[in-house]
Amino acid sequence: MSFISKIEQNQVIDLKQQIPVDEDQINSRTLVQRDDMGMTLFSVATDQEIGGHSATGDAMVNILSGEAEVTIEQEKFHVKAGQSIVIPANARHSLYAIEGFQMLLVVVK
Repeated sequence: MSFISKIEQNQVIDLKQQIPVDEDQINSRTLVQRDDMGMTLFSVATDQEIGGHSATGDAMVNILSGEAEVTIEQEKFHVKAGQSIVIPANARHSLYAIEGFQMLLVVVK
């Protein structure tokens, strides 16, 4: 049984190659969706935003390329390629692309 079945296994992969950054678009690709956990790749073009929302689990945002402004409640954070931030469950948050970015989002419930 395979739990992460939407990407190749037993080989080295570059997650940035799995989700393109398209001009003026937000793209997503779900890798795992279970009741207790989700893993999704996103790409967000420069000046695009994933608007305010909340999640029922802790959300770990891993920026793979580019730069995002992550707002958690009223506090703003600049998160760049190679950096991560954890958003607490039920906290209202949004993500704005200062520079088009790709991210791996892991939500644990």
